[in-house]
Amino acid sequence: MKQSYITTIGVDFRFRTIKVDDKIVKLQIWDTAGQERFRTITSAYYRGADGIIIIYDTTDRNSFLHINDWMNEINKYTNEDTCKLLVGNKADCKDDIEITTMEGQNKAKELNISFIETSAKDATNVELAFTMITQELIKKKKKKNFTSLKNNHAKLKLSTHDNSPQSFCSC
Repeated sequence: MKQSYITTIGVDFRFRTIKVDDKIVKLQIWDTAGQERFRTITSAYYRGADGIIIIYDTTDRNSFLHINDWMNEINKYTNEDTCKLLVGNKADCKDDIEITTMEGQNKAKELNISFIETSAKDATNVELAFTMITQELIKKKKKKNFTSLKNNHAKLKLSTHDNSPQSFCSC
């Protein structure tokens, strides 16, 4: 039995502060609508994003089939350093699953991005999804800092103070 959920219309915005690897990280989260009619609005929010979470509904094959379309759109407006995470949501709806975990993992592997299944309804793995993308962001920033130092280029700052924001993510 399909349940009804409130979907994003246009764009929703929130800040979230999490602790990852003894660092306090302030995330700036832009929740953009996944419907086709909002595509021109939401594409503007990809520019400058450090990380993007692509979410499909595990009970709706159609949402899964549009992942490549969204990735093409995202790749138009982001650079190769943008972290991406594929999330299969509604993992709690076991009886209505149309996309298996294996299919989700294979799609993520094909796209060369990380993968996790979540349930927004019961909060399963939601925190872990944000932690995963934040860890990837920190790792990329550190690598970029090291490369910049090695090549005598400008250095990106990644603070190591426990109580200060570490990174901003337009997810």
